[in-house]
Amino acid sequence: MFKITPVQTKEEQMAIATALHIPYVPEAMAYKMIDLDSEELLGFSQFEICAGYGVLHSLTEPAGKSDFEAMFILARQTMNFMDLCGVHRSVAVPNASTDILLSAIGYKKEEVGEYSCDMTGMFDGHCSGHAVELPK
Repeated sequence: MFKITPVQTKEEQMAIATALHIPYVPEAMAYKMIDLDSEELLGFSQFEICAGYGVLHSLTEPAGKSDFEAMFILARQTMNFMDLCGVHRSVAVPNASTDILLSAIGYKKEEVGEYSCDMTGMFDGHCSGHAVELPK
């Protein structure tokens, strides 16, 4: 079992980003996913809410960890928060996560190589067209 919680301080956010060898984004909010038994970090996301859209900066798990389903849930929690704040469109910065995970959570690769996602209706129970096929 795991739990997902907001990172409470910028110091903790920076420490987690540093430990994961990813850029720390001070203007971003962050979620961490930890194992309930061991308190071990399982995943981390950094994201911003800008004027009219969200930015996914990172969706990362520690080296040696690989739990696609847990990362899918962390990603959707991050996206749901953006959506609850009234932001229904999002972009992912280059190398925010793996292509497989970004595609599975609803981001589509644009011609220029960027990923974007329209979250309109994704979390209100009336979603059509957001169904994704998980990789085999």
